[in-house]
Amino acid sequence: MGFRKINIVVMPEGARRVRQLKVPKLLLLLVFPLLIGAGLLLAWIIKDYLSVKIDVPRLAYLQKENSQQQEQIASLTEKIRIIQKKLTELNDFDRKLRTMVNLESTRDTPQFVGMGGSDPASSSSRAAAEKLNSKLVRTMHRSLDEIENEISAQLSERTELLSYLNKQKTLLASTPSIWPTKGWISSDFGYRLSPFTNEKEFHKGLDICNRRGAPIITPADGIVTAVESDPGYGRIITVNHGYGLVTRYAHLDKVNVKKGQAVKRGQEVALVGNTGRTTGPHLHYEVHLNGVPVNPMRYILN
Repeated sequence: MGFRKINIVVMPEGARRVRQLKVPKLLLLLVFPLLIGAGLLLAWIIKDYLSVKIDVPRLAYLQKENSQQQEQIASLTEKIRIIQKKLTELNDFDRKLRTMVNLESTRDTPQFVGMGGSDPASSSSRAAAEKLNSKLVRTMHRSLDEIENEISAQLSERTELLSYLNKQKTLLASTPSIWPTKGWISSDFGYRLSPFTNEKEFHKGLDICNRRGAPIITPADGIVTAVESDPGYGRIITVNHGYGLVTRYAHLDKVNVKKGQAVKRGQEVALVGNTGRTTGPHLHYEVHLNGVPVNPMRYILN
């Protein structure tokens, strides 16, 4: 049985003769779906092309943004490295300072997480670069957490060290260290023969001779705890310097301070006199440590 054919008449323009083509019907049935498929394929290709064309600027923007992020990560990594270096130097300085003041450290120096590596842009593949970036970001977050903890610890240690140094400063300011008045020593601390009885007695301070009315200064910061008179010592003032240290000044001609008054090192508190039992104008100067009289010369540095 032969295939049925379809006649296609072609009529050229002009005087040319009409041509007639006979095409098998089955061929037309096969070509028609192919044409439709080709048309659909062409439409899909055109659509995909247009989509890619639209995405090209966005992809370029994303690539630029990714490049900027890589630069920011590299910059932040370098800043973290510099901060870590400075914190390490600060720890070394802290350790030296604590050694100087004989103050033990409360912790060991922390070990920071090291950071670095190749440039992500030079990686052999995008996947490798993204993996490296992800790892670097995690390391940065961990390093930042450690730096935050370290700063908190440093702040705590600085507060402790500052408190210690303030106490030492207060202790130094409250420790007698200078002459209470000018003059020469007529009687030292310790046993001597009494100028009145000619018998051996314990002299609890220094006798510093000077003219009557010469100024007397306090050799350290403190609080005046007593202003009194005594038959033997005449006019007396007592200054409590804290830390168990107390100074006393006797045979005074005039007292320039009141009980309860705060005084500073070098402040004039009285005038040399000869009140009480004395052979002439001088200052009787005592230093007591925890209630026990000690040699004042131990607390005179110049």
